[in-house]
Amino acid sequence: MEPLFGLVLALILAAAAPANDSCTCATNKWAVCALDGPGNCTCRLAGSDHPLDCSTLTSKCFLMKAEMMPLKGKRLWRPPHGVLDSDGIYNPDCEDSGVFKARQCNQSSTCWCVNTAGVRRTEKGGRSLNCSELVRTRWIYIELTHKRRSDAFHVADVTKALTRLFESRYKLHPKYIAAIKYEPPLIQIRLHQNKKPSWDVDIADVAYYFEKDVNNDSVFHSNSKLTVSVNGDALAIEKLWIYYVDEKAPEFCMRQLAAGISAVVTVVLLTAGVGIAVLLILRWLRTRTYKKFECKEMREIKATSSE
Repeated sequence: MEPLFGLVLALILAAAAPANDSCTCATNKWAVCALDGPGNCTCRLAGSDHPLDCSTLTSKCFLMKAEMMPLKGKRLWRPPHGVLDSDGIYNPDCEDSGVFKARQCNQSSTCWCVNTAGVRRTEKGGRSLNCSELVRTRWIYIELTHKRRSDAFHVADVTKALTRLFESRYKLHPKYIAAIKYEPPLIQIRLHQNKKPSWDVDIADVAYYFEKDVNNDSVFHSNSKLTVSVNGDALAIEKLWIYYVDEKAPEFCMRQLAAGISAVVTVVLLTAGVGIAVLLILRWLRTRTYKKFECKEMREIKATSSE
């Protein structure tokens, strides 16, 4: 009887193992998933109770928040409340829908306004800083270079391959890909999205996923390395730049520009001052040498006359 019971238990565990393995979030490797019932897999954002829709991309705001969490086995430990005071990754405040709150602050009571891509668009200020609205990032320009080849790809093939990549991997509708320009080895991709319907992914999320893929830090659960094939040949991406253009101009004040101009003027004046001083010193040395030579000649003439 015991051997039969052991066999049945082994079969149950074997059947349950694939079910547990399948309870993962395909589009977010940092999600925490669990089976709530037979065949019911629920995934939530790391560090919160917010459920995730794993059939589409996770919002950039939620991703950045998850990256700040010290998940075991994910990466080196970080303080749970640690914030980088920079324009890169920080611990953002997100709405329940996943979008960034218009005003972001760090632990030192420094605040700034961001766009829908979470990129700073104002000078930094205090807690009294008012961000009246979350300005939408309407255009995203992606520039990348690939490894040089003896023969360049055809423009049409590159366009087709990248369009297929953004549509299949990042769920982006081709209508949001405004243009793809190819001048070997530079590729320029222009994404345009005035408004985001609830059923479409945001171009800011797409750009963030793509950036992670290129940097070999894929957000997808498979964590597979990004491979782009152009007619069977690999498109090896070397460098990547992403530019964000909002529907309203950034609100940076002129202080940084004024400081930069002041620094340039100071350098120019110092250079001119040093140059003038050097010229005066050289002129003085030449005059002194000439006077010494003149005096020497006069002494020689007097000595000759006295003889």
